[in-house]
Amino acid sequence: MEKVFAQQFEALLEKYSELLVGESSEVTKEKVKSWALYTHIAKSMPALAKHWNELYPEAKEEMKQIINEIKQLNEQHRNSAKK
Repeated sequence: MEKVFAQQFEALLEKYSELLVGESSEVTKEKVKSWALYTHIAKSMPALAKHWNELYPEAKEEMKQIINEIKQLNEQHRNSAKK
């Protein structure tokens, strides 16, 4: 990727993480990136996601943890924004 595009895309990911879960640390951004990509794959190619889940059950469990963590962080962020 071109360096400028990579920087601009990183800025998009940073803002998305901030808006989604209220923070944009490197670890959080990586989790959000994994969550977003996996969610898209599961919706657009469910057979591929199912195959991957069966092929890599440990990774599937880790993805479930990431999904749950993003969901919890999002709920906390929305609740704190309401106050």
